[in-house]
Amino acid sequence: MDNQAKKPASPLKTCPICGKPQSEATRPFCSSRCRDVDLNRWLKGSYVIPGKDDNVDDVE
Repeated sequence: MDNQAKKPASPLKTCPICGKPQSEATRPFCSSRCRDVDLNRWLKGSYVIPGKDDNVDDVE
């Protein structure tokens, strides 16, 4: 009997949108609504990683 086979499942984390417990069907979100809210934020450009602007004009 291997103890690792009977290891308890890790507790579900919370939804990154609303903070409710995650659902197995829509992980890492709690519902399809929160999943859609996150997708909308990606599509609108709300999630932005700051970076260096490559379009700098060299004015001398």
